[in-house]
Amino acid sequence: MKRFKKISNDEEVSSYRAVSKGQELKWGLDPMTLRGFIVVLLMVLTVIFSIAFIFGDLPSDCLWTFGEARFFDIKPSKVSDENILTVPKDKLLGGLLPSGFDETSCRSRYESLLYNKRLQHKPSSYLISALRRYEALHKQCGPYTELYNRTVDLIKSGEYSSASSVCNYVVWISFSGLGNRILTLTSAFLYALLTNRVLLVDPRVNLPDLFCEPFPEVSWLLPPDFPIIDKFSSFNQKSQHSYGYMVRNNVIGNSRIPSFLYLHLNHDFDEQDKLFFCDTDQTFLQKVPWLFVKSNTYYVPALFLIPSFEKELNNLFPEKETVFQFLGKYLFHPTNSVWGLITRYYQAYLAQADEKIGIQIRVFDFGVGYLKFVLDQILDCTTKENLLPPVNLNEPIVNSSGKTKTTSVLVTSLNSRYFEEIRNIYWENPTVTGEIVSVFQPSHEERQQTEKLMHDRKAWAEMYLLSLTDKLVTSAWSTFGYVAQGLGGLKPWILYKFENGTIHNPPCFRAVSLEPCYHSPPYYDCKKKKRSYNAVNIVPHVKHCEDNSWGFKLFDRNGEL
Repeated sequence: MKRFKKISNDEEVSSYRAVSKGQELKWGLDPMTLRGFIVVLLMVLTVIFSIAFIFGDLPSDCLWTFGEARFFDIKPSKVSDENILTVPKDKLLGGLLPSGFDETSCRSRYESLLYNKRLQHKPSSYLISALRRYEALHKQCGPYTELYNRTVDLIKSGEYSSASSVCNYVVWISFSGLGNRILTLTSAFLYALLTNRVLLVDPRVNLPDLFCEPFPEVSWLLPPDFPIIDKFSSFNQKSQHSYGYMVRNNVIGNSRIPSFLYLHLNHDFDEQDKLFFCDTDQTFLQKVPWLFVKSNTYYVPALFLIPSFEKELNNLFPEKETVFQFLGKYLFHPTNSVWGLITRYYQAYLAQADEKIGIQIRVFDFGVGYLKFVLDQILDCTTKENLLPPVNLNEPIVNSSGKTKTTSVLVTSLNSRYFEEIRNIYWENPTVTGEIVSVFQPSHEERQQTEKLMHDRKAWAEMYLLSLTDKLVTSAWSTFGYVAQGLGGLKPWILYKFENGTIHNPPCFRAVSLEPCYHSPPYYDCKKKKRSYNAVNIVPHVKHCEDNSWGFKLFDRNGEL
């Protein structure tokens, strides 16, 4: 601390000495200079507080020193001044994400807050604690650790497991399109959380090029030298290591625990495969060190039907329709190459709009006239639901009162025709409100090219871009749309599925839940060991999907169909 004292009464007023740590410094300031200095200082402070008044309070992480302003921890790409100032406050999403990562190796992990809307729901403290416990387990048992190597030896030797292992694993096998893969990987991770297993993922088919590592320090990728990795593609219901096959052929016995089992949870699974969702069978599966899972469906809702998981799931997710949103945001961070696709497109075409509308189009039935039917359905839905303004076909120009609203429409489809038609409508005609509508489509691949790297990169980028919109229209049954709505926390307007030219009125309906739909649930009574259609009545938060009458979906208890 500096203090000032007058040297003598005979010296001029300006002769003061600053005494600091026992040393004296002489200031040779005359009164006019001193008064000028004070005036300039007051002017600088006035400007600073004027800016603070206009743009909001200075952030708590903004350190000001005399003559210099320094901002700490604000390094992401600029979107707006407001966003940049608020990013560091919750970059871990309320504790959902772990700290300690190299931020430059995966920019999306913490930069996503610049683009995403804030979470409407908060993760439970129980979920946050469970994720930290899982990360510790993954570090202990992950690839090439001593415990991992010891457990791998069981598969190499072909021995049966005679004692419980310290580390048990569930291995997700890559299968189906990218949307399906994201949903099934989420399902496998939740199962790992519930059963205290380590999740390892099939590294083939572009996965390391699409998603950053979600767990600190130790990879989630199954090593390429894993003993039976070359057999993954051949695993099916008839495989001798399939759990359903072993049950059908009475191979399973409590005295002999196999070192690994294959679980066939695809849409075509049979009654023996469905035993996976029964408590008695889960008791046996807990003893098996390695479980390999292949699926093309989001089977999370069926996990809520297993009584032994019910309490844990209720603790993890008090709000049932947040399962995919929280686990998806925890697991799936675009790699830098994909993040570049996302951020460049967002800043070029979406960032400046007052409102952003996403329209995701997927057609499964290519009947006669489907293009016109789907286009009319989209236009009817977006105008009737006040998502987009109608156009004025009689006037070349419509004057709007006040500031003109701008809306950017992001269209994603394998076909470019829908985008071209919607764009032309809003280019060739003014809107009745005077609103300016711009229409964009990042890509049109014409056909799904599953497992092709650039196709998957674009698909992942477009799902993510859709999740950044303010309002969303999706196609019934589409896993592409499910991923976008879940990550964005959006309840979309769902277009009815095009089937044989059937015209629906209204053309779309609003989703009640954020969750994806489980298209092929196990209609099976575990006690009676036979097919049953009452499974949906077991718990109040599992109901039929809005867009699929036989599918299952998670709803909050106050959700009404």
